[in-house]
Amino acid sequence: MTTQSDPSRKLFGTDGIRGIANLEPVTAETALRLGRAAAHVFSQQGAPRASNSSRPTIVIGKDTRVSGYMLENALAAGVMSLGANVIFIGPLPTPGVAYITRSLRADAGIVLSASHNPYEDNGIKFFRHDGYKLDDAVERRIEHLVFSGEIEAIRPTAGEIGRAKRIDDALGRYVEFAKASFPKGMTLEGMHIALDCANGAAYKSTPCVLRELGATLTMEHHSPDGRNINANCGSTHPEEISRILKKCGATVGISHDGDADRVLLCDETGTVVDGDEILAIAAIDAMKRGALSRNTLVATVMSNFGLDEALRTHGARVLRTAVGDRYVIEAMVRDNYNIGGEQSGHMIFRDFGTTGDGLVAALQILRIVVETGKPLSELKACLSKYPQAQRNLRVSRKPHIKDLSTVVRLVEAAEKELEGMGRVLLRYSGTEPKVRLLIEGRDFDHINAHADRIAEALQKEIGV
Repeated sequence: MTTQSDPSRKLFGTDGIRGIANLEPVTAETALRLGRAAAHVFSQQGAPRASNSSRPTIVIGKDTRVSGYMLENALAAGVMSLGANVIFIGPLPTPGVAYITRSLRADAGIVLSASHNPYEDNGIKFFRHDGYKLDDAVERRIEHLVFSGEIEAIRPTAGEIGRAKRIDDALGRYVEFAKASFPKGMTLEGMHIALDCANGAAYKSTPCVLRELGATLTMEHHSPDGRNINANCGSTHPEEISRILKKCGATVGISHDGDADRVLLCDETGTVVDGDEILAIAAIDAMKRGALSRNTLVATVMSNFGLDEALRTHGARVLRTAVGDRYVIEAMVRDNYNIGGEQSGHMIFRDFGTTGDGLVAALQILRIVVETGKPLSELKACLSKYPQAQRNLRVSRKPHIKDLSTVVRLVEAAEKELEGMGRVLLRYSGTEPKVRLLIEGRDFDHINAHADRIAEALQKEIGV
């Protein structure tokens, strides 16, 4: 059994800080303190800056949630109160914020987004000056400053207070960056694409890129109003892109989450193509071109075992990490791998970017479709999946899994019956009040029955 939880962290989860907007920790008060703490920490980092000024600069971007207005102003006030400058770039996909941060040579970037969560939630996540997510040690330092009061006395006055400005070309910069990941001279002319933007941060960027590359688009969920982000749409509702594609007869479907660091695809038959299938297509193509670094694909423990078999057939291997795209990226940076991701649709192509990018990932698969002339349904056949039974349950608390005796007994019984022909993964979500269960094996009915029993025990002990 694999478990994962870290109840000792006060603010940061596996993907920044997340919760219900205007309730702790996602309040204006905490955002202001975070802004102060971040400005202090990043001023000590010694990042290369765009001018001779010693004053640090922090980029702030957001998705389309109405609470973003409240949080960005509170964060900015905190940053400026420590003497650092702020650059507002408005709604932009998370990978766009990472790109703008490093292209402007800012000291850090901050994204206000709760990713695939409903609009009531929001989150705060940070990027370093080079566009990568923060190390755990830096997050702990920021967290310490938020609670300790250590920097309370640091109060620049008069001309030492920071300034804020807004740049208007952030969207255009990101569009050109994304297009550069697609081969020059190649177009998407003749390709009809169905697109679900989740009423989120990609509502302008992805349509713009696809149209400029020559695709014909049929779009839905591209009109954000601050409250409809991820509402029965986007990559957490893959049935929606299937519906859109079938209605319009498109060749390919593309579905983002709210901040567009994820993507799921849909083939011409209306069948969803998940992250594991996208990874398999991309990695096998890279192997054939001699472009898969160290013949290794990086995935998490949640990815299907069939992925290992598919890569092994082509002389490559899968390196597995803990759940969370930050752990995938850490492994990729540490050992210089260039393709990695998650079953959920986080895809990192380090040849082009520093974080999960749903648009860049989609473009890599569209390139393969164009080059091979094969439909997506044929390309995804390179992966033969093991059956999986998954459960995602809301919980009232997160005790250590090992303290849930009935649950542990049922998990051990399932593992014993699988006898090396499957696995059980049980962990708490790092971004939501949920426990996630995955059982994988050869016989779906068998593993599904085990999942039902374990889920029932979890519901009784810690369910909402």
